[in-house]
Amino acid sequence: MDTTLSDPLIGQLLDGRYRVESRIARGGMASVYLALDVRLERTVAVKVMHRSLAEDPQFVRRFIGEAKSVAGLSHPNIVQVFDQGTDGANVYLSMEYVPGRTLRDVLSERGRLPAREALEMVIPVLAALGSAHQAGLIHRDVKPENVLLADDGRVKVVDFGLARAIEATNQTKTGMMIGTIGYMSPEQVTTGQADARSDVYGVGIMLFELLTGRQPYEGESPMSVAYQHVHDSVPAPSSIAADVPPSLDALVAAATDRDPARRPADANAMLIAAVETHRGLPRTGQTGQHTAPHGVRHSTTGQHPGAHSSGGFQAPPPLVYVGEGAGGGSAGHTMIQPRSELPTDAGGSAGSAGRAGFLRRRSNWFVIGLALVMVAGIAFSGWWFSQSRTVTVPDLVGQNIVLAKQAALKDGFEVKVGKARFDDKVEKDNVLDTEPGPGAEVTKGSVLTLIPSAGPETIAVPDVANLSEAEARAKIAEVGLTVGRVSKKESDTVPRDQVVGTNPSVGKRVKKGGNVNLVISLGLLMPDITGMTRDEAEKFLRDKGFNVQIDETANDAQPGTVIGQDPAGGTPVEAGIEVRLTVSKGPDNGWHWPWDNNDSEPPGEVVVVPDVRFKALKDATRELRAAGFKVKTRKLVGTRRVIQESPSGHQPPGSTITIWH
Repeated sequence: MDTTLSDPLIGQLLDGRYRVESRIARGGMASVYLALDVRLERTVAVKVMHRSLAEDPQFVRRFIGEAKSVAGLSHPNIVQVFDQGTDGANVYLSMEYVPGRTLRDVLSERGRLPAREALEMVIPVLAALGSAHQAGLIHRDVKPENVLLADDGRVKVVDFGLARAIEATNQTKTGMMIGTIGYMSPEQVTTGQADARSDVYGVGIMLFELLTGRQPYEGESPMSVAYQHVHDSVPAPSSIAADVPPSLDALVAAATDRDPARRPADANAMLIAAVETHRGLPRTGQTGQHTAPHGVRHSTTGQHPGAHSSGGFQAPPPLVYVGEGAGGGSAGHTMIQPRSELPTDAGGSAGSAGRAGFLRRRSNWFVIGLALVMVAGIAFSGWWFSQSRTVTVPDLVGQNIVLAKQAALKDGFEVKVGKARFDDKVEKDNVLDTEPGPGAEVTKGSVLTLIPSAGPETIAVPDVANLSEAEARAKIAEVGLTVGRVSKKESDTVPRDQVVGTNPSVGKRVKKGGNVNLVISLGLLMPDITGMTRDEAEKFLRDKGFNVQIDETANDAQPGTVIGQDPAGGTPVEAGIEVRLTVSKGPDNGWHWPWDNNDSEPPGEVVVVPDVRFKALKDATRELRAAGFKVKTRKLVGTRRVIQESPSGHQPPGSTITIWH
């Protein structure tokens, strides 16, 4: 059927901003459209709530609140909510458009996935849920239909908070349970309450389905599936798919424990366990596609590639469905269902009433029943006392603390986590030891204390600036570190033989017993400025705070060149002292350098000295040598660029040019 003809929104400009191009999904609660945001010129997905919900003020109020909360989430694995608004009777969300398909589509095409690939689907989902849990948001409807696989390989979670918004509608009332029955936690079934651990349960069921190609529970009605969630334990995936490793059996068992207190506290806790499990899986093995086990039904949702799960409810009682539902009949749909319809035993309430009436009509059966109970009690007592009452403490050392705790709980121990201890060999947050130790025989139900590793002990580098070397060594040794290399550096701020700094720097944490390198001050050293022109030398020294005195003397050196200094270069000095410079007046026979005054040609062959000031030291050296000069370098301020050069002007080839840096 052509949706353009049947859907009046197609071709319309919603709220003056979103031009609706086509419908890509439709559910009981909403329809999802591909649209163009004409203001920002980008393609978006617009989810428009159906009229029955849009006319409910309680739903609209809750829907707006949830949309604002979800819009505040910023995570690469969460479909971003851009905008929320109303246009007449239309209540809508504007969201990130993710071209691709849902995880349900992948399951329908491939059946079960290899263990490593299944975890690689679940880990980004846990990362997304963990971010939401930290922000205080619960998804409440985790299922493959709400996980999108983008064409570029990204995994995205969609429809945060929509199940919660439904709770505010006039279509629901106290005593209703809301969610997708195949993934609904026991507490959602029995009380309607959900928290972060309920999302963890949904992820555990989804991981089971990825590993086996089917959901753990099947039944003729949604209520029979709900009954199994409440009263049965999810079977190990390896009982259906023999190649599933034990570590994944343990992860699924931990996530789907019927008691919320025994599950990982939130998605972040399960994420740690999932990553650790993934790390332990072999990199070789099955890589091809799996075929679904016999009897597993696959959905044919017909969802457009890139479609978002539309969510939503259909009207006909007693069930209201959300989403494009796939697989396993009604167990694949979000639903609202009275909890009063949940059967209390396998036979159902009608069967129980029939049996009660039968006993009333046959009161003499009471005596027979009592006798049977007594016989059963005696038999049970004999069995009980014949069973072993001890269990061996497993070796959990080196395992991630979360996984180890779940494994110990599964073995029947009461588990406590002790104070972490530093250890150089066992990684942080892995089990360092257990109390009692591995191999000990203890009574079933005993307390097993897990001691986590805090990793190697680290110590902050202390502040030893301006201390003597001996004082610095003592202070570093006092905190449990050692002095490594000692180097020296000129400093005009730190007195000679005192510490300028350390490497690593102050406050950085170093493994206990590790090295800290010291830098000791040489103090202020007199720069060597011989060979520099008088003006350059005098300006440099006065800028440094020295008091400069000039003595001139006849010399064969070019006039105006510094030929001596007191104190000599490299001498430790105090700032502000007097420095005497001896400057050449030229030869005492009266001869001068006429070519520098441009009044005649220079005698013999001369070459113009290139001006290399402010050039990189390496480039300046190369240029001077290329011009035929020898090069002498002197450190002045310690930069990698030339500060001064001398002599300049015209010089005979092969002359030595001094450059300061």
